[in-house]
Amino acid sequence: MSADQVLLGVGLILALAVGSQILAGQLRIPALIILLPVGFAAGAITTDVNPQRLLGAAFQPLVSLAVGVILYDAGLGLDLSRLRGNTRQVTTRLITGGVVITWLCAAALAGPLFGMSGQAALMTGAILVVSGPTVVGPLLRFIRPTERLQRVLAWEGALVDPVGAILGAVVFHAVLAGRHLGQGYQIGQFFLSIAVGLAGALVGVALLWLCLRRLALGEVLGTTSQLACVVAVTAGCDIVRDDAGLTAAIVMGLAAANLRGFDVPARRPFFETLVQLIIGVLFVSISATVTPASLRHLVLPTVALVAALVVAIRPLVAYLATARTDLSRGERQFAGWMAPRGIVAAATASTFGAQLAAAHVGGAAKILPVTFLVIVATVAVYGLTAVPVARRLGVTRPARTRPLLVGGDPWVIELGRALRSAGLDVLMWAGSDDQRAQIGRAGLELAPGDLLASTAAGAAELAGITTVLLLTSEDDFNALACTMLAGEADTQVYRLAPRAPGHGVVAPFTGSGTVFTPGLTRDGTDRRHRAGARITAQPADVPVPPGTDVLFLISADGSLTPAAAPAPAPPPGTTLVLLGPAPAAPAAPA
Repeated sequence: MSADQVLLGVGLILALAVGSQILAGQLRIPALIILLPVGFAAGAITTDVNPQRLLGAAFQPLVSLAVGVILYDAGLGLDLSRLRGNTRQVTTRLITGGVVITWLCAAALAGPLFGMSGQAALMTGAILVVSGPTVVGPLLRFIRPTERLQRVLAWEGALVDPVGAILGAVVFHAVLAGRHLGQGYQIGQFFLSIAVGLAGALVGVALLWLCLRRLALGEVLGTTSQLACVVAVTAGCDIVRDDAGLTAAIVMGLAAANLRGFDVPARRPFFETLVQLIIGVLFVSISATVTPASLRHLVLPTVALVAALVVAIRPLVAYLATARTDLSRGERQFAGWMAPRGIVAAATASTFGAQLAAAHVGGAAKILPVTFLVIVATVAVYGLTAVPVARRLGVTRPARTRPLLVGGDPWVIELGRALRSAGLDVLMWAGSDDQRAQIGRAGLELAPGDLLASTAAGAAELAGITTVLLLTSEDDFNALACTMLAGEADTQVYRLAPRAPGHGVVAPFTGSGTVFTPGLTRDGTDRRHRAGARITAQPADVPVPPGTDVLFLISADGSLTPAAAPAPAPPPGTTLVLLGPAPAAPAAPA
């Protein structure tokens, strides 16, 4: 291809990837529902977006490295302290027994449905066991299931990818070697791949510790060094054993997120942006390699396979994995309705399917188109039905705002009690032991000591937090924390205005995100409360007493909104949170 064609192809892939994600965001649907058909259509219309023509033999290695970066980022988002009890038990069952059941059932169906040889059917079954954070994560953000259920599904999605990829590599080598499954050879190869991945992860963790702790690199170099370490270790492990780099990548992410001494959370936005771009580019690129001719006569058999996966195999796996646990009936049932296939399935199918077809394994040429159709169908089924199914089963988090109040001054505690009296699930955090004790005595839920740092790292969604109110007595802390937390996609962040326009080192220069009317600064609010003003909640149809400021409006569905100045007429059913004079004491009887 000429240089102009390469430039045109790369530009089209990037434009289609980002454009599809923008369109999906506007339509409020998972991006994969648009990315897959867009990539397929682009590949059918023009050859300029075909990555195999653009990159040649470099395409598959680049896919492996890109998936390694994705899994490293997924590992960064997994807090091992949250994987305990039944969450650990269910997740372990899903990625052990669940993988075996899905593999064998899918392989048993693929042979007769698609006319594949036994080897190609086993390869197809191994590929279809994976799910992945690239698909499950976006769907969970739309669904907003209960915290416990979200942890289980997020952990399964992150951990099943490297397990499935290694299983696929073992089956691939067994097929090429002409071996028979079940003789112990494949088990040894599986554990050999795991060992190579873990050894590479140890090297990677040492490199990360050197870069992030020992050398104390700055923000830019610290971020790029993470990327370099992940890519280098993934490449090295894949050279030794196919797809062992995926295990190394996710273990590196887990270590960086959970071991003491790693300062990774502040650097996650870079990886989130990079991973978002990689996902779009990979889905468009791989979809473009699937031709319309290759799908001929495969659509109806794939519908039958998907029906079996969705209606029978996944519910069976979820039932066995959640048996005798404290998950509710609805949570157990919904776990059986969440198994979309994603980028790792597409990447392994693209790699192994082409090589098995070149080795003249019967039916191997159908592996990639079948996988493509399964990805499209499962993403569409789960993406379009998961929200109503979750609501029907009663496993979604309530739409009501769950505020996190940061601060422990008396008026902040009184605000928390007023919000709770209005029906909100209030969570509070404070730094000093004395303030935390006062919050406990007030009967309010106290957040763990590390929650604020976890929220900055992206765990606010797991905790169900929808609004963060930074109300401490330190103006600069409020301003800095507001800037750090403002990147959370679905979390609103507000802070108190500083006590004076020029007060503080940082606060005067970060004007956005302030709460309350202009006159209610930190000092002003605290001073009025110490003078006897009280924070209360009352229906909006009750007249507001003179000398009272409206702090928040709580709608009938539980949405919390800071009051604007001047406040518009609230709709019926609204509750007002007020700062006003102390209620008059009842008159003594004559």
